Amino acid sequence: MTWHTKPGPDPASDSVEAAAYIVPTDAPEADGTLAWDSTTLILARVRSADTVGLGYTYGAAGTAHVIDQELAHVVTGRCAWDVPAANEAMSRAVRITGRPGLVAGAISAVDMALWDLKARLLGLPLTRLLGASTKDVPVYGSGGFTTYDDQQQDRQLRGWVEDQGIPRVKIKIGESWGRAEPRDRDRVAKARRSIGDDSELYVDANGAYTRKQAISVAGQLEDQGVTWFEEPVSSDDLEGLAQIRAATAIDVAAGEYGYTLPYFWHMIRAGSVDCLQADATRCGGITVWLRAAALAQAAGLEISGHCAPQVHAHAAAAVPNTRHLEWFHDHVRIETLLFDGVLDSEGGTICPGASDAAGHGLAFRHRAGEPFRVQ
Repeated sequence: MTWHTKPGPDPASDSVEAAAYIVPTDAPEADGTLAWDSTTLILARVRSADTVGLGYTYGAAGTAHVIDQELAHVVTGRCAWDVPAANEAMSRAVRITGRPGLVAGAISAVDMALWDLKARLLGLPLTRLLGASTKDVPVYGSGGFTTYDDQQQDRQLRGWVEDQGIPRVKIKIGESWGRAEPRDRDRVAKARRSIGDDSELYVDANGAYTRKQAISVAGQLEDQGVTWFEEPVSSDDLEGLAQIRAATAIDVAAGEYGYTLPYFWHMIRAGSVDCLQADATRCGGITVWLRAAALAQAAGLEISGHCAPQVHAHAAAAVPNTRHLEWFHDHVRIETLLFDGVLDSEGGTICPGASDAAGHGLAFRHRAGEPFRVQ
């Protein structure tokens, strides 16, 4: 047996930096429970000598302060190979600060940067480092905001289906906390006409309905061939989700607000979903997203990556039970604006292993980001 000595000391994370960018939307946007006119991206950079790993999350600009004040000193000086150890150290360090919410987003951004750094130090694409389970990762077009008029919705849906060849799309329903059901039904019917009968139609109520209302709406959605009903009630109402799941043939999905691994375990154990959603920009980064995928697989469920498709691409390719990723209008626009190396969704899939670029392959466009920087 031949033993190989290491060429030198293990690389360490020398510094951690954060910045926040507020990017206006290209039109007013709203779902069933919230309206917004801008989206905030928080960028994390972890450096080891001349190599830099990038990560990011979406949330409040204050997330950058959390990275600078609560996490940077925890990560700095640690071995760059040991990403799970750094993730655990960050989680323990914020026990008093409070992990869910904004803090979890900060941990997620740094975790992603650490994985990117490790892959770049090794000169490997991140999908190679994680180990690929599949080559192509399906995506679905996501937008269809309640603020869109008929023409905007039709144009967006046809763009995905006809121009990009994405055979599955999602619109928002549950307008005004479920008080606009007639318009919900009308918009779903028009969405079906826009995409035809051969494409999958999904809806997302963002927790706007009551339990009985969601069951009633589900019956109407079945008539339009809807196959995905996301957050028909609050994702915290695990019993309600399970009741709706039992009452409809449509797949019920939730999980995007999972900030800790036990959250996903409770959701799975309660029988609340047909497909588990998890967001690597919220749940603790790639480290925890992969663990959530394993929980889902153990329960015989698939997993879907919520929003931020460039973040999820490599992790999604690494697990055998990925159903798809959300090609969310807002995040796709921002990631295309602010990063080089973004993946192409033509044909309804993305292929994170197609490039030999090290890490996740993204490079931040500092000149493009400067007009939007707030911190």
